[in-house]
Amino acid sequence: MTPGPAPGREDRTDPDAEAVAVPDAEAPADPDAVTAPADELPAVAPQLRDLRRRAGLTLEAAAARARLSPAHLSRLETGRRQPSLPLLLALARTYGTTVSELLGETIAVADPIVRAGGPGAREADGWTYWQAGGPGRGMQALRVHVPQGRSQGELVRVHPGEEWLYVLHGRLRLHLGEAEYLLEPGDSAHFDSLTPHRIDAASAGGADLLFVHTLLQSSLAGLCLGGATPSTHHR
Repeated sequence: MTPGPAPGREDRTDPDAEAVAVPDAEAPADPDAVTAPADELPAVAPQLRDLRRRAGLTLEAAAARARLSPAHLSRLETGRRQPSLPLLLALARTYGTTVSELLGETIAVADPIVRAGGPGAREADGWTYWQAGGPGRGMQALRVHVPQGRSQGELVRVHPGEEWLYVLHGRLRLHLGEAEYLLEPGDSAHFDSLTPHRIDAASAGGADLLFVHTLLQSSLAGLCLGGATPSTHHR
């Protein structure tokens, strides 16, 4: 009689045993990752492979951008490991997409038009804001009225991303690093928001501007324009 495998030992004749039991020694440990048998290929695996190929990246190049080893990324693409949420976020950034697309979810197309009679005005610290772009985008667009005398004082904003503003009416004072600029109607500014910055109105009737920044889902009080309420993205 042929004896069975000893207790606590694997049967190496099982072609899936290695995929289940062997840890991913080449990659940094991921406490949330889960090993998966090859015959249970999760939907995320082919999505990862297709997105990498569409981006024109080799396995090695994509792994380097996501700070993974090529072996670890290969296991994710073949379904031998399932990524944790932090890994999904890193891979979504690598391929310039969203976690929803990585998971194969179909997202409803957002309405690209914002009508003049859309969302009403909102205020934060005396400044008035109107929505000028759609929600959930990589940029947030606003129309803003900055009243004179409601300066941010010595409050300087610093955070990741970019900002662009365009003066519609009135004059605007922009403090950018060590420099100070006076902007007239028709003037615009585009800068890296890691540069310390603040703005205030320089005309009696205040200033109106269009403002776009790349911080997703920021509250009005946390924007680099008005509002003295501290934000985790600003200091």
